[in-house]
Amino acid sequence: MAPVDLAPLALFRIAFGLLMLYEVGRYTDPGSKGDWVNRYYVEPQLFFPYVGFEWVQPWSQGGMYLLFAALGILAVFIALGLLYRVSALLFFLAFTHVFLIDQSNYLNHFYLISLISFVMIFLPAHREYSLDCIFRPRLSTSVAPSWTLWLLRIQIGIPYFYGGIAKLNSDWLQGEPMRDWLHARTSFPLIGQYFTDERMVYSFVYGGTLLDLLVVPMLLWKKTRAFALIAAFFFHICNHMLFNLGIFPWFMLVATLIYLEPSTIRKIFFFGSGDPRDKLKTTPLLPDLAHLPRWTFGLLAIYLVLQLGLPFRHWLYPGNVSWTEEGHNFSWRMKLRTKHIRRPRFLITDPDSKRQWEIDPRDYLTKRQSRKMPRRPDMILHFAHWLEKKWELDGYPDVEVRARVSASLNGRRHQNLVDPKVDLTTKERGLGRTDWILPLTEPLFVTEEES
Repeated sequence: MAPVDLAPLALFRIAFGLLMLYEVGRYTDPGSKGDWVNRYYVEPQLFFPYVGFEWVQPWSQGGMYLLFAALGILAVFIALGLLYRVSALLFFLAFTHVFLIDQSNYLNHFYLISLISFVMIFLPAHREYSLDCIFRPRLSTSVAPSWTLWLLRIQIGIPYFYGGIAKLNSDWLQGEPMRDWLHARTSFPLIGQYFTDERMVYSFVYGGTLLDLLVVPMLLWKKTRAFALIAAFFFHICNHMLFNLGIFPWFMLVATLIYLEPSTIRKIFFFGSGDPRDKLKTTPLLPDLAHLPRWTFGLLAIYLVLQLGLPFRHWLYPGNVSWTEEGHNFSWRMKLRTKHIRRPRFLITDPDSKRQWEIDPRDYLTKRQSRKMPRRPDMILHFAHWLEKKWELDGYPDVEVRARVSASLNGRRHQNLVDPKVDLTTKERGLGRTDWILPLTEPLFVTEEES
């Protein structure tokens, strides 16, 4: 555990806290986009939990506002380095609770925030430039074990690298869905007029893939670090302007700075100079940093193994992951598919009375939920089970529920996503293989003769 300058950890702590404060404010701001806390966690009649996390439920309206207020306060505490360890732990628990409430709100950067907030519990990021150091001077130090910085670098590098691996699929390498997205954005400043040019489409496709795969190694090598930083800057700014990805581009831009030399970060952001490791000759590394419990390293080792293996779990399922969605979440499969859905319908049948009801999901779901649900088979199944329970309460205890969902993946012809003949009430949610999701059979491109 050779020591490193603590400046990168301190900078990341401050930036993380400020970005989280901004993000929490976006959810509670009743501005032009409305109050997202109320819209996403209070108004819905039902929620779509993740398998194994059905016990995670939203709080009452007042409780959800208190939870987001607490997240804002904890973000400030993290930025200031006040009660840092406790604040990081509580932020991780509170944010992860919000994240797990509803699959409709899944975002890769929310998943990343949850992971980062977990990692930060173990980082001594409050040992410098923090209120904790002012109130408890014995905590103060300018160095930390090297594993702390590398743990953070690995966690930031995982979304980059696995995002690049995920792009190595036939649809993406043939230009879809990037072609469709660019053709719809020809009003983009300066270069939008060229978005219908195939050379521009493929420059985005292969440029984005290469950046994801190579940016971390290039950041780690001094000779290519400056070029990698410039490329990452333009990559994230372009993503922000093209796709409106919330705080994700800004978060990754700040996070990328941790690959700089620690002395450079200290000089630029904290106006310091010299190498604080020189002080170790007279002031040794604090005992509680030099000797961490074995269980800490064991827990972090298990955590990293999961992070490295989880993105490949879609190989355990048959079919195209962008179609079936089995193994899609938590795998850094970012901006890889477009699914167009024709109006989905659910057919409820009472075998005893032979009565039938055709259900429009929009009658029961919020706008966001009704947009996300038909694209994701697990959510389709959960909604079918919810309809079964609702009809049972209305006096029909043994109804059958079937779904008619026609989908188009990346510009293909429409086809059924799930088997319309299957009674979904007989199928259980789980992580195993399914037999009611229909395989993708439509080819990527449709020729003029076929149309």
